[in-house]
Amino acid sequence: MSSPSESLHGGAPAAQLTQGLIALFAFSCGAIVANLYYAQPITELIGPSLHMSGGMTSLIVSLTQIGYALGLFFIVPLGDLLENRKLMITTALVSIASLAAATFVQSAGWFLIISLLIGFSSVAVQILIPLAAHLAPHHSRGRIVGTIMGGLLLGILLSRPISSVVADHFGWRFVFGAAAVLMALVTSILALTIPKRQPDHSATYFELIGSLVHLVRTMPVLRQRALYQGLMFASFSLFWTAVPVELTRHYGFSQSEIGLFALVGAIGATSAPVAGRLADAGHSIRATFIALIAGALAFAPALMHSSSGWIGLVVTGIVLDFAVQMSMVLGQREIYALHAESRNRLNALYMTTIFVGGAIGSAIASVLYQYGGWTLISGVAAAFPLIAFAHFLFSAKNTGTPTP
Repeated sequence: MSSPSESLHGGAPAAQLTQGLIALFAFSCGAIVANLYYAQPITELIGPSLHMSGGMTSLIVSLTQIGYALGLFFIVPLGDLLENRKLMITTALVSIASLAAATFVQSAGWFLIISLLIGFSSVAVQILIPLAAHLAPHHSRGRIVGTIMGGLLLGILLSRPISSVVADHFGWRFVFGAAAVLMALVTSILALTIPKRQPDHSATYFELIGSLVHLVRTMPVLRQRALYQGLMFASFSLFWTAVPVELTRHYGFSQSEIGLFALVGAIGATSAPVAGRLADAGHSIRATFIALIAGALAFAPALMHSSSGWIGLVVTGIVLDFAVQMSMVLGQREIYALHAESRNRLNALYMTTIFVGGAIGSAIASVLYQYGGWTLISGVAAAFPLIAFAHFLFSAKNTGTPTP
């Protein structure tokens, strides 16, 4: 693997984005974003261990995602102002400390605070992705970002089965300890390998944050894509927060079996590179149509045949993951094309909306499951992409954009 040392200044690539560097970016993004999801399938182990009530246990996932949304809004925009590598490494160091603290904490309240910090510091991944977009040539940006997003999405999808299996054999605390070690290794490699990039943008921090409002107001593509993916991620998070409970209580799955279930869902990550290539080829509208409608139809097994059992849940997981990942990459490809000098801020706004949607989905999971079981979960989860699809059709009609 080559180790480019050239500096990127003002968004103009001065370093070659080699295949080795693309692979490093993809692996690192997956390893960092996995921190957000390790707790998701093992809350049934963490809660009793720390004497949490059911409602407090559900806050673990929500606070992690809320922390991530806060980091996206307040930290990631600094990538348009500060040297990117230094900012990423500083944020990653906080992540290492937070994961290590989660390994030893004994208090429920402190664990929730640490969960917030784990989410807040995991935004290092959203500094790496715009950096890759700056390095990538325009004609292949969608493919390269899609490949890196494939690594990120594999991190999201594999984190759950890995966490389940490891917790089943070694306990939930070992999961966070191992994650801290992995983050330390990844951070060390990135510090020695990735190129520097010093943006030309000059402003105070408060001016930078204030400019986010202007970007939202003046860029309708950003608003539309953020809305679509926020709704899609609400559905995604609702499903993956509730499904471990359904598998445990109704089908008697062990933590290792839940891990295997989640591993099957990782098949959906294959849509990320596909989506990038479709976007590069000018097929974003058609691919968006497919992604949004597939997200809603993913829940058909539960809504049409409630007797489909855990096989129906497998089908839902694969189709939903495929749709969500495709929609995410298509959205990123479009917003990165809007204004190169604002990529970190555009990415921050896009991803903040996504994880606010995710936090909402995970927060309502326990209440919906308690009052309506899996049928209610499926109905609400299907409604989110349907709303996005209706908005997509309405916008296309108003602008005269042809749809499939």
